[in-house]
Amino acid sequence: MDLFARQEKQRRDAALPLAARMRPRSLDEFAGQQHFLGEGKLLRRILDARRLHSVVFYGPPGSGKTSLAELLARHTDSQFSRLNAASCGVKELRTALDEARARLETTGRRTVLFVDELHRFNRTQQEVLLPDVEAGIISLIGATTQNPFFSLVSPLVSRSQVFEFKALTQQDVLGLLRRALTDTTRGLGEHQVTATPEALEFLADICDGDARRALTALEIGVLSIAGRGIPFDLEVAQESIQKKAIQYDASGDEHFDAASALIKSMRGSDPDAALYWLARMLEAGEDPRFLARRIVIAAAEDVGNADPQALILAQAAAQATEFIGLPECRIPLAQAVTYIATAPKSNASYAAIDAAMEDVRTQRVVPIPMHLKDAHYQGAARLGHGEGYQYAHSAAEGWVDQDYLGVEKNYYQPVDRGFEAEIRKRLAAIRERRSAKPDKESR
Repeated sequence: MDLFARQEKQRRDAALPLAARMRPRSLDEFAGQQHFLGEGKLLRRILDARRLHSVVFYGPPGSGKTSLAELLARHTDSQFSRLNAASCGVKELRTALDEARARLETTGRRTVLFVDELHRFNRTQQEVLLPDVEAGIISLIGATTQNPFFSLVSPLVSRSQVFEFKALTQQDVLGLLRRALTDTTRGLGEHQVTATPEALEFLADICDGDARRALTALEIGVLSIAGRGIPFDLEVAQESIQKKAIQYDASGDEHFDAASALIKSMRGSDPDAALYWLARMLEAGEDPRFLARRIVIAAAEDVGNADPQALILAQAAAQATEFIGLPECRIPLAQAVTYIATAPKSNASYAAIDAAMEDVRTQRVVPIPMHLKDAHYQGAARLGHGEGYQYAHSAAEGWVDQDYLGVEKNYYQPVDRGFEAEIRKRLAAIRERRSAKPDKESR
């Protein structure tokens, strides 16, 4: 590289944002993801064996998907080619594949084709990749924030190793921030700014594991005070970062995972966890009516007759949500969530209806006993419909020993918790009286 080319490269690099300049140049510099990149882990073994074929990187923004893709290309001595699925069509994709094929035929060098936001490719575009992936023309690295088992075509997923990236830990981000502050070549070391531990910890915490966001805030803060003798303290850090945007896709993984966490927290009797997941979904813009529906279902499914009031309260919260909307509806939703979380639990009704429906689906349909058939029409008596029916309210106890099904079934098994414990006693007494009648026919 001649002097002019070197100067041009230096000017180009200087214009890059800090997060781009601080991209790791070796696997040792790479932060996080040791669950698949650490010594002896799957991706490390793939690299050691030089057998990189097709992989999918799936995880939140700023967790290192692009950086690791570039490192893998360097580690395997491959040409790195990058496409963004949001702005790329089939024509551009085929051009990249043709270039990779020509490169392999003329130089023997393989190409790592990195496709960012791979989930944005439609089915046709994804299937265009398959022949060259299978033939080994390219090593495909697809990056996505969406669950690939939902967002990618199954033939592509089946031919790929899927690696799930986790948000960087606070310690991972702190290490990156400190290195950026002291690096005089790629970082901010030349500005000689002193940062307080509280300021760096604030950025590492508020960025939610997004290294790009933390480094961008650090750069803004340092450049705003450089040469003024002002330390990079907590106040500067707070002014250098916008209110965090919660990573949440209302139709993707985060939506279903957060809803699952909310339901399981209520079922597990943890009101604090349930409130957190409710708050996270509301803050991210989730439709409160969706939340209300899930809360109503949880009241019936997980509390049931252990506390019948739970369903009434949940339904009232759902109606209040429709009536008052956000932001006030968060209050009745929170009331219902905390009530359900702290209520005694029973799924006996839920299990009972599922068992009954399974019998209806898989066994011979039970005929309706004649004495239970409708007798309120002319001619019913001639058919024998309703004959022998005993009106329960006419009995002194409001109960008569009468067959209502025709076969012996005990679908409903109340638990010994909450109000259902009382139901359990009543039902046990009724069932015992039915079975104890000496002249009762075996069913």
